[in-house]
Amino acid sequence: MSTGTVKFFNESKGYGFIVDADSKKEYFVHISGLVDDVKQGDEVTFELKEGKKGLNAVSVKAV
Repeated sequence: MSTGTVKFFNESKGYGFIVDADSKKEYFVHISGLVDDVKQGDEVTFELKEGKKGLNAVSVKAV
């Protein structure tokens, strides 16, 4: 389980990006990967899963 911060999330489009706290890498997150509702600036925990264009954040939960 990784931790990070929501950099951006567009509720109307259903996607956003999370910045990993350790590596500082950005990961795409789709609304289907959310457990809790999130917004920009929220601290979250997440898992990574291989997607069509690289690793995606899934099982995203607010801390």
